[in-house]
Amino acid sequence: MSREFDVAVLGGGPGGYVAAIRCAQYGLHTALIESGELGGTCLNRGCIPTKALLHGAEVWETIGNANRYGIDISGITFDYAALAAYKDRCVSILRRGVEALEKAHGVTVIRGFGTLKDAYTLQVEEKEISADKIILATGSRPSLPPIEGAEFGLTSDYVLSLKSLPQSVVIIGGGVIGIEFATLFATLGAKVTVLEMTDEILPGMEQCIVQPLKKTMKQKKVDFVTKAKVSSLSKDGTVSYELNGEKKSVSGQICVICTGRQPMTEGIGLETLGIATQRGYVLTDDRLRTNLPNVYAIGDITGKMQLAHLASAQGAVAAAQCAGKDIRMNYRIVPACVYTHPEIACVGMTKQAAIDAGYRVKAGSFDVAGNGRSMVMDERVGTCQIISDETTGEILGAQIMAPRASDMIAQIAAVMRCEGTIEELADTIYPHPTVSEIIMEASHDILGLSCHKMPRKNS
Repeated sequence: MSREFDVAVLGGGPGGYVAAIRCAQYGLHTALIESGELGGTCLNRGCIPTKALLHGAEVWETIGNANRYGIDISGITFDYAALAAYKDRCVSILRRGVEALEKAHGVTVIRGFGTLKDAYTLQVEEKEISADKIILATGSRPSLPPIEGAEFGLTSDYVLSLKSLPQSVVIIGGGVIGIEFATLFATLGAKVTVLEMTDEILPGMEQCIVQPLKKTMKQKKVDFVTKAKVSSLSKDGTVSYELNGEKKSVSGQICVICTGRQPMTEGIGLETLGIATQRGYVLTDDRLRTNLPNVYAIGDITGKMQLAHLASAQGAVAAAQCAGKDIRMNYRIVPACVYTHPEIACVGMTKQAAIDAGYRVKAGSFDVAGNGRSMVMDERVGTCQIISDETTGEILGAQIMAPRASDMIAQIAAVMRCEGTIEELADTIYPHPTVSEIIMEASHDILGLSCHKMPRKNS
């Protein structure tokens, strides 16, 4: 049976729009269906606007310290509305770029809400779209916790639309999104309180990263309350919570809820086709196939790490599968970043996770304070820790807290992807002076050969 398209992609976020372009590059006649703006949450209400605001905050902080370098900054002012306008311009430019790329690759972009009618047909408003293969990429949205008055809290979507700076902020959730918002508002001068229900902020992150970050953020007057069980929010900005059995409260001009995201799969026809799900997430194999052989799913709806770059990687794999290529997903090596100051980035396993997995672990580290480039940048907080298998030299994971850590973590990920050893990472020649030398030094430390770290004392 002849169908209108070879592939139809439902959802134009970082997973969907990449999948559509890659399908077109493979010579497949491709449709991309999107009810909102191309770029999805990442481009329009997530990664990009957040980083634009954080960049402005970083510039403001740098200017505030400019007198250290002999620069007179008297009379400098800050306008949050202007920063918000800059953020909007960045988003608009990048969105137009995505639209131009889809057009240039011959992808047919269809505007409207798409629903699966059968395994080969999507209903888009009044139109039916048929395709041999379908890729589901509908993304996620912020979820509200089941607490009284949750509707008085602001989600990340709303916070990114603010045109003025709140004087005080209460953030519920000390994960990546919550900590990035805390960084933004605190850097710009707001009083910030972070309430986290677990034992520590950034759950799953190494303590050698978390503790220095907390110390740095506390210097910006960020208060952290862990093991806090939030019970209610009120319209006036008061958040009630329980800590060690004692009832407490804290107030802010706004309350930001950063307690997670949920898949946007309502109304797209999963139940009609019997597509298997678990807790609302679409189940897939390593080829990104659902239980229907011609229907694939990628991105946040698959229940993996909710990262734009992972969605894009999944999109590329799903597209390759649609083109008959046997490329599969590997979730073992997926970098993740937290855009604090300094930045945090990690890949692979933590030290404890590697031990729990049965590896004979050998770890090495090097602090930012010993790095020349960091010193002249007046950045003295942070570290690089690398985890390896003592027997084989395999690199199992790494954690970095340093200026532009997000730009450096891919180097370690690439070596891991190529099954390189700690010796090969250590033997690489690094340019000097660069912050990236902390990777070299941490690698040398594992081998007992770091020239710029004080030698360990023999017991």
